[in-house]
Amino acid sequence: MKILNKTLNIVSFDVPYPPNYGGAIDVFYKIKALNNLGINIILHTYEYGRGKQKELEKYCNSIHYYKRKIKLKDFFSRKPFIVKTRTNKKLIENLRSNNFPILFEGLHSTSPLLTANFNNRTVIIRAHNIEHNYYKGLSKSESNIFKKLFFNTEAIKLRPFQKIFKKANYILSISPSEQEYFSVKFPLKSIYIPAFHEHKTVKSMQGIGKFAIYHGDIRVADNTKACFYLVKAFSNTTYPFIIASNFNNPKLESEIKKHSNISFIMLKSNDELTELLKSAHVNILPTFQGTGIKLKLINALFNGRFCLVNDEMIKNTGLEKLCSIANSKKEFINKFEQLSQQEFTENDIIKRTNVLKSFDTHINAQKIIELLN
Repeated sequence: MKILNKTLNIVSFDVPYPPNYGGAIDVFYKIKALNNLGINIILHTYEYGRGKQKELEKYCNSIHYYKRKIKLKDFFSRKPFIVKTRTNKKLIENLRSNNFPILFEGLHSTSPLLTANFNNRTVIIRAHNIEHNYYKGLSKSESNIFKKLFFNTEAIKLRPFQKIFKKANYILSISPSEQEYFSVKFPLKSIYIPAFHEHKTVKSMQGIGKFAIYHGDIRVADNTKACFYLVKAFSNTTYPFIIASNFNNPKLESEIKKHSNISFIMLKSNDELTELLKSAHVNILPTFQGTGIKLKLINALFNGRFCLVNDEMIKNTGLEKLCSIANSKKEFINKFEQLSQQEFTENDIIKRTNVLKSFDTHINAQKIIELLN
């Protein structure tokens, strides 16, 4: 493939390293894949707790860090909070200092498009979710009244703000269902580019594993809700069930300690999670909001054995045939008991390999490069 334009500005909503939650995973492995294909990356990233990361220097020609400034008055702005708190004049200056294409990661990072003119350049926005639907879902999952109000208010602001997509040449949707939405809302702009990730081949082990597992970022209300849901379901069994996360949640851990067959593992690295997934027999991954695509499902399909999910997790992802489906606590336990008696076979691995070819990061990075030209 002939590469004409070899430099790209990427504006990230957060420091994309370490890649230990969904958004960071997609951004980091996208950067890595583009760099491997000869693209020079100028990374602009907001930093608010993750620090400057030397690892990113391996894949980026230059990195500009911007502080995310959070003020009380930002909650009352007409702009979405996730956008308002990522507004920075220096970012606009740096983007104007060159004439290369710009990839904005998520609506979060698109504040420069409100005031700056980039008409002479290719502008791309990666849609990590249909954001107003995502925040509406967070509101429904959240039990804290103040957080619930914030998420609901943010959803109301994000719906009209999505008109910012009109200022982009292309929208990169992250799932087939979201591609359907954006292609109707913004005709001829939207292109489906699956989520980026670290995997090259399916590494699932044949045979029978030792336990069931759920893994995810339990700072997110939907994931916390899923954990409590599964703890209640597995409290009536004796089968070992592990919840693993890079983050802790004291309330959840307190509930887990009441049940001898359920345990929590605080992950120290991605390698530790990979080993857990290889040892597990069933990955149990419900969600209560069907937005975007869950990177934890991709991770489980490349590394683990059986995946047991609900309709919201799998609907319109193209991965339906690789998972078992349950939509109530009783169904989850019944389906799990069936899977616990089955061996994961070579045929299961072959089937999985064939379906997951569309998630090849090399091919999907090439698609982005074609848009730059």
